[in-house]
Amino acid sequence: MNPLRFLAILSLCFMGCNPSGDHPFGDCAANSWVSDDTTSATTNNTGRGALLGTRFASLEDLKSVIQIEYGSNVVFVRHCSNGRAVATVLETGTSQGDMMNARYGGTHWDRLSFLFSCPYAVANRKDLEKAFNLSRRSPEWFGEGDPAFYDIAESMVKKINTPEMAFKNVRDSTEKGYLNSFNHITAQAFITACFSEELADFIADSHERYRHPELISGKFTEAQISDLDEGPVDNYVDLINNEWGQELGKQLKEKYGIDRETNWTPELLTNFLNDLQRYYSWAFQMGISPYRTDDDVVLRFSNKLNAVMSGRLTAGKWTYKK
Repeated sequence: MNPLRFLAILSLCFMGCNPSGDHPFGDCAANSWVSDDTTSATTNNTGRGALLGTRFASLEDLKSVIQIEYGSNVVFVRHCSNGRAVATVLETGTSQGDMMNARYGGTHWDRLSFLFSCPYAVANRKDLEKAFNLSRRSPEWFGEGDPAFYDIAESMVKKINTPEMAFKNVRDSTEKGYLNSFNHITAQAFITACFSEELADFIADSHERYRHPELISGKFTEAQISDLDEGPVDNYVDLINNEWGQELGKQLKEKYGIDRETNWTPELLTNFLNDLQRYYSWAFQMGISPYRTDDDVVLRFSNKLNAVMSGRLTAGKWTYKK
């Protein structure tokens, strides 16, 4: 674990703990500075645990729920809810753009420089490639309608069956509402379960550095601050949801004994997805219809998981291990 990240997590241990409520997966993290008060900003604005970006009217509104502390080339972000806590550290470092440039558009010296500046990415390039394949649609390999993490999140939104409870304002049903929260948490849960929390965290942080380096310094323009869809409100929410996704991924990895050799049967994937939805139902206090083993997205994504994780993607074709 990154030393800065470890210190941020460790600091939570000295902030006191007020655990309460029954979390559907047990203790997701160690301690909390917010009790399970149903009148709190956490409950009114977002839910328990996971955050919904469309419930915040400003950056100051978000800061009533999470803690943001800026250091020298680093930002610490903490969220505590219902007796649990997560913390993330985003510091200056390799971005998604650096990786793409080194791989596709850079010179020999760019690639050599990347090798020395980010040995982790080089050492874990095979796992990063697999995670990338799971996160993108690949009709050239899996045919039209191939689902990625985004498509799974989209199918989850469609399964919300208590709209009067879930959609409290019009922005909740937009791409920056449940869809964005489900996408970040679901993707991070899968990557953590299939690979590791470290890989999931590396992917999440490199993505945020690339799109919004100002998140580290806090030096936003007024236009950025007022942009609720693409500004710091949206991105700090993403950072926290990534952490909740990693916590869920660790819980489910242990529950189902998932590793790189796991055969993702439709039954296993259905259980995994329904556990995620059980968390969303608890966090946002709403109803969600469960997945079935014969759902098209379940059959397609279980095949994709097996093909990608086994490395059986060759010449534009895939094979499914029966």
